[in-house]
Amino acid sequence: MSYDLGQLDSKMNGILEMLERDLTTVRAGRANPHILDKVRVDYYGVPTPIGQVANVVVPEAKSLEIKPWDGSLLKEIEKAIIASPDIDLNPTNDGKIIRLKFPELTEARRKELVKDIKKRAENSKVAIRNARRDELEAAKKRQKDNKITEDELKTVEKDVQDLTDKYIKKIDEIINSKEKEIMTV
Repeated sequence: MSYDLGQLDSKMNGILEMLERDLTTVRAGRANPHILDKVRVDYYGVPTPIGQVANVVVPEAKSLEIKPWDGSLLKEIEKAIIASPDIDLNPTNDGKIIRLKFPELTEARRKELVKDIKKRAENSKVAIRNARRDELEAAKKRQKDNKITEDELKTVEKDVQDLTDKYIKKIDEIINSKEKEIMTV
């Protein structure tokens, strides 16, 4: 009987993708439209992502321009950006477009950001290890119920550990890349 690790692989891949999405919102000194992903604008009583009510462009490396499709949303977008704890930028509103200027990050702020992304990476690694533990417990139960042999259990344990190692290594690669991006002046 073969043992399918597809579901575990899919679960671990989901954890990795969630980390990657989360890291796109970290401000690394360059203008990145994804930092606005978590910001919601009150659009006729419904909290709506900025990307769904405005065009967000990067005209140059250190600024973003937000042009709402409905001009009446300018003030709401501006308020939402100011209220967002993740952004920490002051928008300028010229009546048609909101501009966000990205100042150079200080060395202390860069180190703070690196510490934060490493914490996020560690949380993802814990989630990967929890998935590994759950899979191994399920395999041991199957062996105890005589659904798989002891040899098959050993093979499953090795395969699960190999899969875990693969995803931990990917997390490390992603974090090292993001750290390099943040620390590059």
